[in-house]
Amino acid sequence: MQASGSRIKLLVVDDEPDNLDLIYRTFRREFDIFRAKSGLDALQILTQAGEMGIVISDQRMPKMSGTEFLSIVADRFPDTIRILLTGYADVDELVGAINSSKVFKFVTKPWNPGEFRAIVQQAADAYRLLKQRTNELHRSLRRESLFNAVTTAIRESLDYHNMLQIIVETIGQTFAADSCLLYPISKDEDFSSSERFWKQAIAYSFYSQTSTNCYPVTPSNLLPEWFESNQIQQNLIEHDGQQCHQLQVPLMYQKHLQAIMLLYRCPPAVNWLEEELSLLSEVAEQAALAISQARLYQQIQQQTEQMRAELAVARQVQTKLLRQNLPQLEQVKIQACCYPAREVGGDFFEAYVHPQGNIWLAIGDVSGKGVPAALFMASTISVLRRELTQASPPDPNVIMQNLNQTLSEDLVSNNCFITMVLACYNSATQELSYANAGHVYPLVWSQTVRHRNALSPPPIQPNYLKVRGVPLGILPHWQAPTGRLILNTGDILLLITDGIIEATVSQSSQADSSRSSMLNESGLWQLLMQESAALNLERLLARVREFNLVQEDDQTILSLEVL
Repeated sequence: MQASGSRIKLLVVDDEPDNLDLIYRTFRREFDIFRAKSGLDALQILTQAGEMGIVISDQRMPKMSGTEFLSIVADRFPDTIRILLTGYADVDELVGAINSSKVFKFVTKPWNPGEFRAIVQQAADAYRLLKQRTNELHRSLRRESLFNAVTTAIRESLDYHNMLQIIVETIGQTFAADSCLLYPISKDEDFSSSERFWKQAIAYSFYSQTSTNCYPVTPSNLLPEWFESNQIQQNLIEHDGQQCHQLQVPLMYQKHLQAIMLLYRCPPAVNWLEEELSLLSEVAEQAALAISQARLYQQIQQQTEQMRAELAVARQVQTKLLRQNLPQLEQVKIQACCYPAREVGGDFFEAYVHPQGNIWLAIGDVSGKGVPAALFMASTISVLRRELTQASPPDPNVIMQNLNQTLSEDLVSNNCFITMVLACYNSATQELSYANAGHVYPLVWSQTVRHRNALSPPPIQPNYLKVRGVPLGILPHWQAPTGRLILNTGDILLLITDGIIEATVSQSSQADSSRSSMLNESGLWQLLMQESAALNLERLLARVREFNLVQEDDQTILSLEVL
């Protein structure tokens, strides 16, 4: 390939020596002239000298015509501009030459010197333009190929360090470096001592397989001022008694130095061309962007892992806030299960036996999910336990008022609220008193009657306890009456959060094998009625979760069964 600024090579093929001499004398000051007396001689010259910018060939020559020769040239060197000379104005020859040889011009002998010179000059201009566009296309394709390689390297990298290694290998191979080093730089890097920096720096390296004696030396000539620049620097360094070419490439993104890349070429390799330096500068920008994004991704991953570890600890703490050992009593059976949708959640329950003998049950749900809800959940349990451990706790609705008064200001300021049911069972009188702050209705049914009516419809229906007030944190003063009822032997009180009845479950049917719907109260009641043995909340919640493809909310359930 001929550089755009160099003299174009021109090959003249004619079996008449006078014509060869005439064309040589005409163009020798403007072109590098090659002469051949036949097509076969011209082909040997092309084999030795390579591509010509222009080929001028006579049509009628022994052994090989001009059309045949130019057809071979067109196949081997498609960019070469071809001009055909002939002393006969044969239309068929003209059409054949244009079709088979793809000639640029068809010139008849004898030619007008001025017109012939103009034709050759047009051919030279066409060749230069063609080469310029071809070179631009090659540069664009190479740039795109390299960008794709860097992008692919980033996309396929398993981690930050793996990506850096792939980048240094890709750039080192693409720019034909004997060796290439990449030093990532942190924002707080200290450049006051260049020697100390290079001793501590971690390098990602690439070494060419064809080079066994080119190993980079410590680049002590890199000064702190250079780190703030955005210019590629070229140096000659001494290595094993020979001069090696070194490129110092800063990888800058948004005025921050992301890394330093050093490329080396040792003899007999030559220095990098301006075209390669221009392309390397563009690639360096993309590499710097990639390193910045990868470093940010790595930081996010580290923060995510740290957050997961902290949330795991938070979940352990929150789990321990709930009753780990439920009261074991002769007159009642208490069960409870709680499954947060995330690492921590806002659902909670409480089961407490007062020294006077009353059994207190509570279940609640803080609005929202995650850490904010978990913090309010912890505060609510703390305040609730303080209320329940009084010498003589008041009625459930009074305790609700006290909770609202204590928590209301924080709940309102954080745009949160709490739904909750608080119940007190007196085993001596069998009376259940309860207060509901905007929570799901508790339900009560008789397990004894259910088993007795199992074979004789109609089936029993649950008793929903519908005395209810607004959630805590909505109004400054909470008011609602206390509901009361008697629980007989075999009766069961079930308290749930909305994560149970609002669970989206998958239902299979012949008409639609992938239909999804909300479980709701009726669906939960059907599951309860399908329980053949004694009520087991672990088994019941497992059945709910079996059909719940994605848990979107915390799920908590609490029961009290009178024995």
